[in-house]
Amino acid sequence: MFSRLREDLASVRERDPAARSTWEVLTCYPGVHALFLHRIAHVAWNRGFYWLGRFVSHVGRFLTGIEIHPGATIGRRVFIDHGMGVVIGETAEIGDDCTIYQAVTLGGTSLYRGTKRHPTLGKGVVVGAGAKVLGGFTVGDGARIGSNAVVVKPVPAGATAVGNPARVIDPERDGARDQAREQKAEQMGFSAYGVTKQMDDPLAKAMHGLLDHAVETDRRIQMLIERFEKAGFILDATIEKSDEFDAQRLSKMVD
Repeated sequence: MFSRLREDLASVRERDPAARSTWEVLTCYPGVHALFLHRIAHVAWNRGFYWLGRFVSHVGRFLTGIEIHPGATIGRRVFIDHGMGVVIGETAEIGDDCTIYQAVTLGGTSLYRGTKRHPTLGKGVVVGAGAKVLGGFTVGDGARIGSNAVVVKPVPAGATAVGNPARVIDPERDGARDQAREQKAEQMGFSAYGVTKQMDDPLAKAMHGLLDHAVETDRRIQMLIERFEKAGFILDATIEKSDEFDAQRLSKMVD
């Protein structure tokens, strides 16, 4: 138990730039305290002392604001940063070297006892602040869960899941779309919509798709107008004006 405590202290020093000393981590980090108490509660739970395990867990929750069911299985060098509001359910399993931020819930979607109701996190998983991982599925090694994401299905190893409900980001496909979008924006002479380049929010990506369509439609309409004019057709000025794409106004709306 104390060897694991030393590992916990060292892992916090490695991952948290705000940690100035081992003594500070030992005395002032609730995530470390919660894990230490959980190990005591977990031993009691596995030996059949269920009330004692729950009571130690309850004391840990009172002292740290982190609720870990004594039946949960937690690996080595897990770092619960800040920790307030973290809830980890009975059948949850957390692999080695995971990082969990505040207000995270590893919860269940089933009410049946004896079943795998809570998620399994592989090694090195990072779960962002406020994320909810709900169900008895697996989040693969090295995966990342974005802040405030609601994950209800498995996440492959090394993937990133964001949004509500969460979806897995495809870096190659999304990167190609971002590059094409920037080139199109440069051709039309305005910056890309006032949204950051690496925005992972699925709603923002959906907005990008709609804006891409609007830009392309405007470009085609403008080409048609120019060809009509070259052919000698005179168009009503109000029609051309109504079809004009105001990039600056739209950029401000999305920003």
